[in-house]
Amino acid sequence: MTWTIPNRITLGRMLAIPLLMYFIFAEGTVFKILAIVLFGLAAASDVVDGYLARSLRQETPFGVFADPIADKLLITAALVSFVELGELLAVPVVVILAREFLVTGLRLLAVGEHVVISASALGKLKTASYTGLVMFILVVRYFGVGPWGDAVRDSFLYLAVALAVISGGEYFWRGRKLLTKPTANRTFPRD
Repeated sequence: MTWTIPNRITLGRMLAIPLLMYFIFAEGTVFKILAIVLFGLAAASDVVDGYLARSLRQETPFGVFADPIADKLLITAALVSFVELGELLAVPVVVILAREFLVTGLRLLAVGEHVVISASALGKLKTASYTGLVMFILVVRYFGVGPWGDAVRDSFLYLAVALAVISGGEYFWRGRKLLTKPTANRTFPRD
C-alpha cells in the first residue's frame, strides 16, 4: 500500500469503526457525545479523502478498493448496532445491506470485465441518506427530540431504504450487459 494522505485517512476511518461501536454501546453521556463526534468525523473523512486523492493526484489501487469498503463498514457497523439496541428493525437494515452486497458484487464482476461502474448521483444521495439516518439516531440518543422523534427517524429510514433500492436498480440497469453476456469463454472460480 502507498501511504498517501488519502489512504491514511481511509485506513483511519476503518480503524475508528470498533471504537465507534464501543461508544454506541457504552452507557453514559460522554460516550454518546463521543459516538456523535467520531461518526461525524468518519463520515466527513470520506469526502476529504476522495477530494485529496483527486486534487493531489494520489489515487491508488488501495484507495479505489478500500474507500468504498470503509464507507460500507462504517454504515453497517452503526446500523447493526442500532438493530441490537432496538433503535431500528432488522428488515429495512437487511434491505440496505443486501443492496450494498449486490452492488459490490456487480462492481466486482465489472472489474473482471475491465468495466468501471462509477458512482452515480443517486448512489451519492443514498450514501448521504444513510449518513443522515445514523447521525439522527446518534443525536436523538443523546439529546432526545420528544414524541416526534420516532416519526422523523422512520422518515430517514424509509428514505434510505427507498434510495438503496432505486440506486441499486440504477446500478443493475447500467450494468445489465455484464449480466447477460455469454459465459462460454469465461471461467468463474468456485468456492
